[in-house]
Amino acid sequence: MKISAHPLWLVGFRPFFSLACLSGMLLPIVWALMFSGVLAPPAAPFTTTQWHAHEMFFGFGWAVLGGFLLTSTKNWVKIRGYHGNALILLVAAWLLERAGMWFAGDLPPLLFRLSNNLFLGAIVALLLLTLLRHRADDSYRSDNVFFLFVLPAFLVAKNLLLSGDGELVEVGESMAVGLFRMAFLVMFERTLTQFMKGVFQVDILRNPLLDRAIKLLALAFVFEALLPRGLAAGIALALALLLLVRFAFWKPQLALRRIDIGIMYLGYLALVAQLLVEFLGVAAPVEWVGSVSIHVFTFGVMGLVIPAMLIRISNGHTGRKVVFDARDKLALWIMIAAFLLRVVMPQLFPAAYLRWIEIAAACWFACFALLAWRYIPYLLQARVDGKEH
Repeated sequence: MKISAHPLWLVGFRPFFSLACLSGMLLPIVWALMFSGVLAPPAAPFTTTQWHAHEMFFGFGWAVLGGFLLTSTKNWVKIRGYHGNALILLVAAWLLERAGMWFAGDLPPLLFRLSNNLFLGAIVALLLLTLLRHRADDSYRSDNVFFLFVLPAFLVAKNLLLSGDGELVEVGESMAVGLFRMAFLVMFERTLTQFMKGVFQVDILRNPLLDRAIKLLALAFVFEALLPRGLAAGIALALALLLLVRFAFWKPQLALRRIDIGIMYLGYLALVAQLLVEFLGVAAPVEWVGSVSIHVFTFGVMGLVIPAMLIRISNGHTGRKVVFDARDKLALWIMIAAFLLRVVMPQLFPAAYLRWIEIAAACWFACFALLAWRYIPYLLQARVDGKEH
């Protein structure tokens, strides 16, 4: 068998969800070791905090988002999608970027920039090509206009995040959060509608005007760091309130009965909470311990939702029944614990801040090690239902 014909390269979620599991295991642990002084940080033209933020958003985060979009876009426009050598080259570029981030201090600036933008530039170009070339067949044509703005903006955010100017770094980090927020909002709308219909046989509120207003406000808030503080706070509050109004009509009393769907709703609420933290930062500043806003998002939205989606897609798209067994549920509870340990406990017991970081990182390792053990073998095998991909 040719390498490019191996089941791993049949569709985008297979290699990139594998990388997401491995990076979700390792990157938080590496950061905790660096933060505690056990591991020396790489020699680089950026700070260790920049390294950490970049790797979690553009290493781990884009392994997940890339795998999700490579898979979903082909379904939206009804084509075969990228596979084989195209995926091999994308994975090679992702790995090159990780190496470049670690050895940045030893690379000429131009070579570092090339290694750092090759993966994201390539995958964004491929995704945009799919959406634009097959726009007439896109089942989400009007809604996917948002991706035409969001995907290229990730490249801007990435390079600002690694710049040498502190203010630009803040803009890049804020943009990265905002762009992932957009992606999660779109994903919530499309997936939770299906999940609630499939599991509980109920429809949740999908009002086009409300949905569009939410996404337009979220798009504006991507540029939070560039807006006047009062305006940014107003947008954050308005967006949070609209999301809460919609949440009330999404039947949370049903969803929260089951951990597999309920954790998605908790992620939705964490997204709202992060917006309210941003609002309070202007309206009534609170002395939080640690970078609360960004970690409410990374632990509460990304940390809760991503494992559930990995489990669901890795089962369903390999021809298996989507059932969360005890091991899957354990992984989700571990991430709920990680959120409490990283965000809540430092506010209650700030003297143990370093320990909370270390234990929370251990939770990420445990969760994604469990998911890697469970699902990478599935991703390396052909579909069990006999379908090609």
